[in-house]
Amino acid sequence: METKELEKLIDIIAKLRAPDGCPWDREQTHKSLKPNMLEEAYEAVDAIDSGDMANLKEELGDVLLQVVLHAQIASEEDAFNIEDVAKELNEKLIHRHPHVFGDANLKSSSEVLEAWDKLKQEEKTYRKSAMDGISKSQSALMSAQKISKKAVKTGFEWPNEDSLYDCIMSEFQEFKEAEKENNKDHMEDEFGDILFATVNLARWNKIDAEQALLRANKKFIARFKKMEELATKPLEEYSFEEYDKLWKQAKSELNK
Repeated sequence: METKELEKLIDIIAKLRAPDGCPWDREQTHKSLKPNMLEEAYEAVDAIDSGDMANLKEELGDVLLQVVLHAQIASEEDAFNIEDVAKELNEKLIHRHPHVFGDANLKSSSEVLEAWDKLKQEEKTYRKSAMDGISKSQSALMSAQKISKKAVKTGFEWPNEDSLYDCIMSEFQEFKEAEKENNKDHMEDEFGDILFATVNLARWNKIDAEQALLRANKKFIARFKKMEELATKPLEEYSFEEYDKLWKQAKSELNK
């Protein structure tokens, strides 16, 4: 496998960061690039969802740019370089795949994941709580699902799905009671409990809560745009009943 283009990319980034390079690139820091890292990752996910391989190739390049750029900044600070990043990743992958690079006999995905978690614990002995290692930068939905999965691994789980449904309904009832008090802090707490319990329902059914909400967002946008196309007057002038009828018509049009 040739790596000429990767080597060229590393050289280009180094040149952009050089004293006679690009003013913008030279100004960047790990912190200033945080929004770019998140944005490029989400755009790559959008490309995956679209099934557009040309777009995915481009977006993966943008993600790779962020990795190489961060490594270059770290190299200038004598912290680490791109070779160190690759070396640590290689060692991690080999260690966590003993069934491929060693003598372990793991046949199923579930066995692989169980072994992965055990090996990860061996590597990260500084983590004392099951809740350690949860990113503070990821979305609240993603955090909630990871928290739930970590708790379940310790045996903290609902006995069945019906008990989980009961929990969700009780959270709705508690929110209603907080609403009667007109206490915004209490309402926010209870609404958060509704969301967290619902995320557990997604996890129970092996659904990614973040992806589910992203799909719901896209679906709503598509239906709303269809309503705008179908509307015969400004939407602000529609009554609730007219809105409801238009919404159903939009759904029907899109599901043809």
